[in-house]
Amino acid sequence: MRKSVLIKDTTPEERMQIVAKGLNWCDDSSCESCAGCSLGAPRIEAMYAPYIDGKLELAEINLLHAATKYTHG
Repeated sequence: MRKSVLIKDTTPEERMQIVAKGLNWCDDSSCESCAGCSLGAPRIEAMYAPYIDGKLELAEINLLHAATKYTHG
């Protein structure tokens, strides 16, 4: 069974690991020089900082980002 990634079920350190693991798909395990890829974030950790800080869930961040970056048509 997978462990929950909700803020209430994780520590800030665990949330940092969750974000790092989730971003590891780009084949750069460090993301040190990441410019946000195509996500439009100045630095990728800036986009997910509210999750790491316990202010917004991952789903909320992704929905907010999608609502401001993508258009239909």
